[in-house]
Amino acid sequence: MKNQYSRFFISLNWTTLVFIYLVVIAGSFVRITGSGMGCPDWPKCFGQYIPPTDEKVLPADYKDIYASKRGKKIERFANFLEKIGFSEVANKMRKDKSALIEQDFNPRKTWTEYINRLFGVFAGFGVLFVFIGVLRKYRTRKMVLLATSNLIILVIQAWFGSIVVATNLVPWTITLHLFLALVIIVLQLLLVIEVSNTQKKALITSPKVRNFVWTVLIITFIQLFLGTQVRESIDFLVKQGYSRQYWVNHLGIPFFIHRSFSWLVLIGMVYVFWLNKKTDNLKIISTSFYLLLLEILTGVLLAYADMPGLVQTSHLLFATVLFGVLFVTVIRMRNNEMISNK
Repeated sequence: MKNQYSRFFISLNWTTLVFIYLVVIAGSFVRITGSGMGCPDWPKCFGQYIPPTDEKVLPADYKDIYASKRGKKIERFANFLEKIGFSEVANKMRKDKSALIEQDFNPRKTWTEYINRLFGVFAGFGVLFVFIGVLRKYRTRKMVLLATSNLIILVIQAWFGSIVVATNLVPWTITLHLFLALVIIVLQLLLVIEVSNTQKKALITSPKVRNFVWTVLIITFIQLFLGTQVRESIDFLVKQGYSRQYWVNHLGIPFFIHRSFSWLVLIGMVYVFWLNKKTDNLKIISTSFYLLLLEILTGVLLAYADMPGLVQTSHLLFATVLFGVLFVTVIRMRNNEMISNK
């Protein structure tokens, strides 16, 4: 069947998806290097579109300047939280004086955060161009809904990114930031499925396989957020002065639940993989299975090799790609259900 979408538009959607994933990866690298506050303001970095490389070009009182700006933004955000019923959280933010502590200028951290923001800009332009392309040429109800929703969520994500910076990386804001990123990934995946004949093709499978894949997808989703809780615990341990080799012993319940759930996912995927090998209908499950093995391998390295930084980034990468592959799988299974019911 001939595809109604142009080759350029299909490539644009795939490229946008890649940049969205690059933002997630870069964000993880920013966090493991402690570069989250490398740029104390947003959307500019030290008031510039291209950040400085030397502290000498900054005002002598630059820490006071950006701490003052951050304090005003925190107050505005706290007022917003109060209006929507989160008075306790708002008051806690106002009392947290650590959010006003400005870091020393570090060119490496500044440019690490700046590159992360550049990936965000590229992803943002991709989402915008997809939206424009839909309005100009492919104005179906479904495409307009997906492209518009993705653009709106991206704008919210960009605004919330400024809040994450303003609050000096308050843990719950980072978790919500990840959730919004996953929503954007889901919406972009739906767009990719819609424009690609290959990804639209229904998967012929049994209800048993569908149920197991749904279960694995849900657990993987939960795992991503348990992982952020583990990461927040690590941040707390770092502030308390614990060195890397002592982290695992002090991570608490979220880490053990996260580790146990990984084995639960593995058991489910082994069973689905076995069914796949018997029927040879779901090759995408094989991809999911190998991604899960890589994720568990990096998880083992994190637990028993003193949490090496690049492995943390790889762990998040495999988890988010696995989530994406499983999501595409269940959508294509749902398409098969709809065809079967006609």
